[in-house]
Amino acid sequence: MKRVLLVDDSPIVTERVREAIGEIGNLDVVDTAQREHTAVEMLSHGDIDIVVLDLHLDWGTGFGVLRALGGMQQRRPRVIVFTTYDLPEYRRQALALGADHFLDKARDFERLLDLLHSYAKSESGSAPTVQ
Repeated sequence: MKRVLLVDDSPIVTERVREAIGEIGNLDVVDTAQREHTAVEMLSHGDIDIVVLDLHLDWGTGFGVLRALGGMQQRRPRVIVFTTYDLPEYRRQALALGADHFLDKARDFERLLDLLHSYAKSESGSAPTVQ
């Protein structure tokens, strides 16, 4: 079972993604975080396989979470940035900081589900590149 952390300050989005993940086998949403420091603390334990990460959080940013992940010694989870801020400079920065994928909430929900399905089926945790 792959462990998923949802990092988003929107309860509506979090619930929608949580419900969708619940219908995918081999994935389990272990927790949610609305703030950068909370997400970083949860990730420091090293037992998360996939992070669905918004860039604008209640306190802090997804960029801060990505930076923190870059400095951690344990195995790095796969990171899917899922945001309403689909700006080219944000995309470049997120990918440069180590995000595996960058998706727009308004138009890429199905792509998010496709990626999560791919991760769930993969033994190694890798999924096809979809940026």
